Amino acid sequence: MADIDTLRMAAIAAVLAVTNNSEDPSQAGRMHGESWSQDHRRMNMGMSSVMYQRSSRSPWK
Repeated sequence: MADIDTLRMAAIAAVLAVTNNSEDPSQAGRMHGESWSQDHRRMNMGMSSVMYQRSSRSPWK
């Protein structure tokens, strides 16, 4: 009986591990995305391009 319970717990843990490694669709809006999509959004909002932002000096240097 203990072997069946151990195997059942191992199977449940394996399924949970596989499902937790996938991307969480609820967090998709928090991801930055590709550089071109970031640039497109920034330009539509009237901000400077990603290339300009990355090439500008940081105040921490």
